[in-house]
Amino acid sequence: MDILRFLTAGSVDDGKSTLIGRLLYDSKSILVDQLEAIEKQSKTQGNIDLALLTDGLRAEREQGITIDVAYKYFSTPKRKFIIADTPGHIQYTRNMITGASNADLAIILIDARHGIVEQTRRHSIIASLLQIPNVVVAINKMDLVKYDQNVFETIVADYKKMATMLHLKNIFYIPICAVTGENIVHSSDHLKWFTQPPLLDYLEQVDVEKENNFDEPRFVVQYVIRPQTEALHDYRGYAGKILNGTYHVGDTVTIAPMNVQSKIAAIEMNGKQINQASNGQSVILHLADDVDVSRGDSILLENNNALFGQEIAATLCWMDTKSMNKNGKYILQLNSRRERIAIKNVRYKINVNTLEKENEVNEVSLNDIVDVVLKSSKPIVYDAYNKLRVTGGAILIDETSNLTVAALLLHQTIDD
Repeated sequence: MDILRFLTAGSVDDGKSTLIGRLLYDSKSILVDQLEAIEKQSKTQGNIDLALLTDGLRAEREQGITIDVAYKYFSTPKRKFIIADTPGHIQYTRNMITGASNADLAIILIDARHGIVEQTRRHSIIASLLQIPNVVVAINKMDLVKYDQNVFETIVADYKKMATMLHLKNIFYIPICAVTGENIVHSSDHLKWFTQPPLLDYLEQVDVEKENNFDEPRFVVQYVIRPQTEALHDYRGYAGKILNGTYHVGDTVTIAPMNVQSKIAAIEMNGKQINQASNGQSVILHLADDVDVSRGDSILLENNNALFGQEIAATLCWMDTKSMNKNGKYILQLNSRRERIAIKNVRYKINVNTLEKENEVNEVSLNDIVDVVLKSSKPIVYDAYNKLRVTGGAILIDETSNLTVAALLLHQTIDD
């Protein structure tokens, strides 16, 4: 049974937590003790507040908003689901990026009364930048607009214009009412004019294409194993997770960034020798030659298309409450590789209201999305995010505070 990872996004009070609660409730994925607990905590007598299933922090429950990313798990006979309920408030947009980083699908909720708002645009931009392959636009609270088909179609038309500009693909539009469960698990009698399947049916059927380009295997060393004991005097292995593709014993490989060649002498997994290993498996690679390999180095096939250099272009979302210091020193972390980096140039900022590029950028502050050129202290091996997400996404760390200050999507070239 395959797994669908999806997130809910949208503005404050658009009903994200309630939607997830309704999915869990109507699909009978709530334990009896959980149900009893939320019945006691619900504010309205006789009306279960399903948002309490995901709003776990005390501050969330007191304010009626989502602050942290809450993960929930449930399954149907057709598929398993991992749901990330992400915050809608502007100041917590960075938390939405955390939930979106591994998503196969994004559900973007829109309040039918308000239509597209700033956070709708912001979250849609992030979904586009992160290359989330499927998007559901769920127009919620249809009961408050009397289930008016014209309201739904107007919002759909407005969103389609934005989706075209953002190059969003595989979009499914659906009218819902999360509080009462209209069109969530079962089709709604109030929305008979909508002839598509309800939300859960769509989630069970949507095609999830797993990224795995077997022509571009990627392995980044996480740990060098060298026991240097009498029994294992000559043992030298390189532990890590195969991020993409397949490796075979006997493959000619290039160790980057030093550009040294060798061959795979053995592959070890769970203490046993195997002939090949593929995407997602944690293994130990043994090389035929004694070469200098360190944590963060990449072991690639001989003819690969990985990018390599010290000047790197990237789109980033700033995640720190303190504004970017354009002269500051930061650390770029890409998988297990960390290098000191400087911000050479901020090329433009994306205006989330107009979706236009603003070339004059005086300040980069919390939640700003900008395009930058970075200069690293040593060469870095990477891929363009739109070609291979697993080696094209990175984070920026403040060298003094050790805080993660930005999420980055790396480009093919500086001219991109």
